[in-house]
Amino acid sequence: MSLTIDLRSHLRRIKSEKTIRQFSRRPEDELVAAADLAGEGRAAIMADTNVYIRSAAGTLPAAAEALVERGLLFHCTVCVAELSTGVANADPEHSGWKTLRDHYAGLIASIPATRLLTPDPEIWVEAGLIAGTLARIQNYQRHQRKEALNDALIFLTAAKAGLPVLTSNRDEFDLIQQLAPGGRFIHF
Repeated sequence: MSLTIDLRSHLRRIKSEKTIRQFSRRPEDELVAAADLAGEGRAAIMADTNVYIRSAAGTLPAAAEALVERGLLFHCTVCVAELSTGVANADPEHSGWKTLRDHYAGLIASIPATRLLTPDPEIWVEAGLIAGTLARIQNYQRHQRKEALNDALIFLTAAKAGLPVLTSNRDEFDLIQQLAPGGRFIHF
């Protein structure tokens, strides 16, 4: 079976060619915050990489922690890659490296296969269009383009599964959502 990707249809959907003006970040009260969901029942969510990192550091805000603890948590292979990159990039001669390694190795090993989502080829194309469009209109630097691609991959993977992304990256996910309004995110 061969895969054919129709770039033109993805361009029509993302409207990259028509997006020429820089986006403004929307006011916080127009977005969904973790604190807005306090007291609600169990929700299915996908965690962004910063959720794992802040949880490990003990700096995850209470509202976000409550969503993680009572929610049905899904994971993205892009986040696993970002966490793995962080472990490999850390100094193995540092006294805390083995603890860091063991924490993330255990965390990644504990992810159920049924809750691990992977971007498909269509998501990769649209994430590339989103990252490229944002890089152009927001004047991103080279390192920001790669971050935008990873964030778009996470956002679109969650959107395809019908899940919101829990993230501390409010500004970045706001811009992505403006290009892909079918997805959702919860910020903290």
